[in-house]
Amino acid sequence: MKTPDQTVSGALAGDAGGGAELASWSWDLKHDCVTADAAMARLFDLSPELGGQSPVSAYYARLHPDDAIGHAADIRRAIDSGEPYASTLRVRGADGQYQQVLARGEVLYDSFGEPERLRGVMLDVTGGLAARAELRDSEERYRTLFEAIDEGVCIIEMLYDDDGQPYDYRFLEMNSAFAKHTGLVGAIGKTARELVPDFERHWLDIYGRVAATGESIRFVNGDAAMNRWFDVYATRVGAAGSHKVALLFTDVTERKRAETQAQRLAADLTAADRRKTEFLATLAHELRNPLAPLRSGLQVLRLSSGDPDATARVLDVMERQLGHMVELVDDLLDIARITRGQVAIKQAQVDLKTVLDAAIDTSLPMIEEHHHRLVVQVAGEALPLFADATRVTQVVSNLLNNAAKYTPRGGTITLAARRDGADAVVSVADTGIGIAADSLQEVFGLFNQVGTDRNRAQGGLGIGLSLVRSLVELHGGSVVADSAGVGEGSVFTVRLPLDAAAAAQTVLAAAAPAAPMHAVRVLVVDDNRDAADTLAALLELLGHSAQVANDGRAALDAVLDFRPQVVFLDIGMPGMNGYDVAQVIRNDRRLDQPLLVALTGWGGESDRQRTRDAGFDLHLTKPVDLDAIEKMLSSV
Repeated sequence: MKTPDQTVSGALAGDAGGGAELASWSWDLKHDCVTADAAMARLFDLSPELGGQSPVSAYYARLHPDDAIGHAADIRRAIDSGEPYASTLRVRGADGQYQQVLARGEVLYDSFGEPERLRGVMLDVTGGLAARAELRDSEERYRTLFEAIDEGVCIIEMLYDDDGQPYDYRFLEMNSAFAKHTGLVGAIGKTARELVPDFERHWLDIYGRVAATGESIRFVNGDAAMNRWFDVYATRVGAAGSHKVALLFTDVTERKRAETQAQRLAADLTAADRRKTEFLATLAHELRNPLAPLRSGLQVLRLSSGDPDATARVLDVMERQLGHMVELVDDLLDIARITRGQVAIKQAQVDLKTVLDAAIDTSLPMIEEHHHRLVVQVAGEALPLFADATRVTQVVSNLLNNAAKYTPRGGTITLAARRDGADAVVSVADTGIGIAADSLQEVFGLFNQVGTDRNRAQGGLGIGLSLVRSLVELHGGSVVADSAGVGEGSVFTVRLPLDAAAAAQTVLAAAAPAAPMHAVRVLVVDDNRDAADTLAALLELLGHSAQVANDGRAALDAVLDFRPQVVFLDIGMPGMNGYDVAQVIRNDRRLDQPLLVALTGWGGESDRQRTRDAGFDLHLTKPVDLDAIEKMLSSV
């Protein structure tokens, strides 16, 4: 059985957590004498002699003043109530610093019920309290850091089967960032397979190896089940044999996407640069092709001026090659305008059959040159469009020309048109070299000439199909390519919306008889003397009266003297340019105002607007077609 002293001592030791030195004392209330052990003397910094027999005031002198008053009150209450008391005191040690002390005591009474003696124990808990405070601070710092960082942090416990192989892991602890990055909310206590049933085996292999070896690892890996990428640092928690692994997760999905996009962009830029280089080489090649016969033709004309047949043959060749150069330049300008968003299609009601006839007329010479057979299959019903007839003709003609170029001699080209719901469907099929399946989407790319056989020997700049797609899309339509493979021919299909408001009837274009030609006074103004003299000579051959001026001042003098009815005026002249000359002419009241025709290599809508603002009546782009000149002069 425990004595009362043992009971008090045991309770105090239990509160202190064990391991500390207990000091015991007894105070004779009647004689004011405190009897204490050596531990008590050391605690209060008293000599063993004083500590053994001293008045209570020797002990109170060592207490913090604030605690001495409270301790005296605790003892008074214990005497009055007969209950044990407990206090927390601050005792000044030998170094002058106060120590935290726990005190417990009880009152003993004599046979008459009077308080006779007070006994108790004291325990220095300064070290234990400091350690607990430090532990609390450490835990608080850890928790604050754990929750504050952006990276996801979690502690997992590896789970093993009977063969010692990891088959799952359980989440023991995680911060809010981990839940945010992974989307695994409320995961503590659950296993990975519970949360993500189809989660990948390689995570188990990696974490199991970390737990087994204790070797930390850092890696970047993708999780297909979560569609995310993570930068992961894994390290074992505890000594060898521990199954716990700490994971530091950073979601790098956006970074990986940016890297992938940058790589794709770099690849696209490299491909674009390669295509540009190939295009420039092709352009040089394509321009040299017509220039060679043009130069040779000039030499033939110079040497055989008296041979009409030779002259006629050479002129046919030169005209054909010049037309080829004009087509190349026109395609380049169209692509440039579309790229800059400067193409405005001029839509009107038009019958698709009329457009197809115009496209056939344009492409037939090339088809016949290659000895192809053209099959036309057009539905009997009307196919009205609200479209730019010139641009749709250009689309179909480009597809026919493409088929003619890439079909071996003597092949078959089929042009078909039909109604499909609210769309008109135009297809151009050939028996040519075909297109590989993986290249079908590339054929519409700018400067692309797909396939090993679609090389420079076939001609062209690789912009025709890109132009086709752009023009079709400007009309709200679509174009697709199809082929059974290399050597199996190809089919290009264009869908264009039908004009729902148009009447379902065939639009017949009746050509008006040409007006009889009459002589017109024409002034040609161009600082390029060869160009001016050639155009003037051509006009003279057509029966008109023509004069030439090679700069702005000479042009103004000629207007006053020659009184031309029409002035072909170059824009880009040094000194007074075409705009300046036009404004002077328009402001001169002495003149019967002539028809002013701008001649320029610039044909954009902004260029045409500028010539209108300067007072020009018409805008023609170089080189000017003879038919256009004759048609214009016949209306003067």
